[in-house]
This record gives sequence, structure tokens and C-alpha cells, in this order.
Amino acid sequence: MKAAWYFDFISPFSYMQLGKIMALRDRIDITPVPIVFGAVLKHHGQLGPAEIAGKREFTYRFTLWQAAREGIELRFPPAHPFNPISALRLAVAAGSTWESIAAIFEHIWKHGRAADDHESLADVARALGIDDVAAAISRDDVKATLRANTEAALADGVFGVPTLRVGDELFWGNDATAMLLDWLDHPQRFAGPEYRRIAALPRAVERKR
Repeated sequence: MKAAWYFDFISPFSYMQLGKIMALRDRIDITPVPIVFGAVLKHHGQLGPAEIAGKREFTYRFTLWQAAREGIELRFPPAHPFNPISALRLAVAAGSTWESIAAIFEHIWKHGRAADDHESLADVARALGIDDVAAAISRDDVKATLRANTEAALADGVFGVPTLRVGDELFWGNDATAMLLDWLDHPQRFAGPEYRRIAALPRAVERKR
């Protein structure tokens, strides 16, 4: 069984789900795919949770609460939201390996360090064997791969991060991990009559934009 895990370093929920996804690799062949969450939001005409007053404050509080509840060490970076492009390109330049992705996530969300330019990523890049960060993240092939990753995510129907695509099924968010595990144990979970009914549920009203 093959799967793609779409994520962006800007997302603390991607960081919190990382360990669970890595633990699933003995059951599923999972490929980590860094994407630009901002491009996904733009495609769907949405704002991110950190761009909405009230929701931003709640999301940050919920992040800390959820991390503590799950026993995950988490510290916010100096500013959020931040521009994650450099970190995403660094992951691509490092081969998008689980080890490089985990190192960058820990740099940002475990140690609370900045990651919005090549200088702030210098330490973690060196640990990954990349001395010239600026050159690595400026390569045309790295930029093209990140764009292709994001386009693939949109083609798969991704609307948020983290999202795990397994076959035709999408599981969005760290808090959907239990749903994913249940589905793996019961592949016909969503084939019941009520699940089929809501899949074709009509809209009674649509909000004007």
C-alpha cells in the first residue's frame, strides 16, 4: 500500500503528526512530500488559521495544549506565520528524506528557531551535509520539484496540511490520525449507508462571496 504525506513546515500540526506517520511506515509505503501550504490556500480562495483574528490565538493555544497532551516537546518559532519556502527547498535539496525532514521540523518546532531564510537554516543544513544553503535552495531543480509537489497535492484534492493520501482516501490533520488507523484496520469503514449518503448530500444554501 503506497501513500503520500503532504506537509509544510509552517504547520505545527504537521510536526506533531510526523512521529505517528513515521511509525506507520512498516504498514504503508509512505513518501513525504513537502508542499507550499500558501499556494494551496490561494488555490482554494482561503485564509490560513493564523491569518484570522481570534482563530489565530485559539489555534496557537490549541497547538500547545495538544502537544502537551501527546507528550510532544514543542516551542513556537520567533514569529508565525513565517515564510517557509527556504525550509521547504532545503528539504528538497536534502533529498526529502525522513531524516532531513525531521531535522528541519525539530529546528523550527522543537527548538523554536527561525527558518525563513538561508542564514537561519545554516546550522540544520550543515547537520544535513549542506554547507552552502543559499546555493542549495536556489537551484532550479529544487524550485521545480517544490512546484511539482504542490501541483500534485492540488491534483490529489489536498486542501490543508498535513494530509495523508492513501489510495483515493485523504486524511487531513494530526487529529485525524485515529481515523486513519481505524480505516487501516477496517477498510470498509466508509462504505456504510450513512457515509454514502453524506457523500452526495445536497446544499440547501450557498453563501455569497
